[in-house]
Amino acid sequence: MQNVESYLKASRKKKGALLLVLIDSENSGGQSASKLAKQAQQIGASAILVGGSSATDQLAMSETVRNIKKSAKIPIILFPGNVTGVVPGADAILFSSLLNSNNPYFISEAQALGAQSVLKFGLEPLPTAYIIIGEGTTVWHVGCARTIPFDKPNLAAMYALSAQFMGMRFVYLEAGSGAKSNVRPEMVAAVRKVFKGFLIVGGGIRNPQTAGEIVKAGADAIVIGTYIEKGGSFKTIAEIVKTIQSVRK
Repeated sequence: MQNVESYLKASRKKKGALLLVLIDSENSGGQSASKLAKQAQQIGASAILVGGSSATDQLAMSETVRNIKKSAKIPIILFPGNVTGVVPGADAILFSSLLNSNNPYFISEAQALGAQSVLKFGLEPLPTAYIIIGEGTTVWHVGCARTIPFDKPNLAAMYALSAQFMGMRFVYLEAGSGAKSNVRPEMVAAVRKVFKGFLIVGGGIRNPQTAGEIVKAGADAIVIGTYIEKGGSFKTIAEIVKTIQSVRK
């Protein structure tokens, strides 16, 4: 995969909104990850994200990437929660800044520490503003997020607009793995109104109706991870893919 960013944008234009499946190497490593990735590709996922907010075992993550490579032909995109998530073998990386963190480490320091590895491993960096919505999840705790309430869409829009002005071409609105609530369509719409890049939304999406509402509000891609890892139905995931790809801009 030569240019993942171009592939995502072209797929968005051709297919409709995209499904990105997140595989956490700590929860679904080895052959389990390989099987999940193969099934995800079969039901229409456009890319596999590999990472997790608490993943610290680089060897396990590297093995996960290798196993996925053997079974799936869609792009593998690293989604690191720290520098330990930067490993070789993937096609690209969400080179993200957690904009609403109270800890500057997650805004710019981890990125500086990991940049040399991104270059060394030949990973395509996808400049991403990572914005945490709500609280109580692992990523909220680990990332020291100054959280944005679910009912404050204008705050998310402010961060997204600032990301655009700083040259970031991706925004990822994240409710967190296993979140009790998903990012609301009203917030997605507020961000879409000002952000002209590729908009990703994840956390708490478990059914076609929710996915469809988020895409209608302006998301270019949705992320599903915990639902699959906990044995969620691939039939439901296939229905989600069908629903989001039927929504056109």
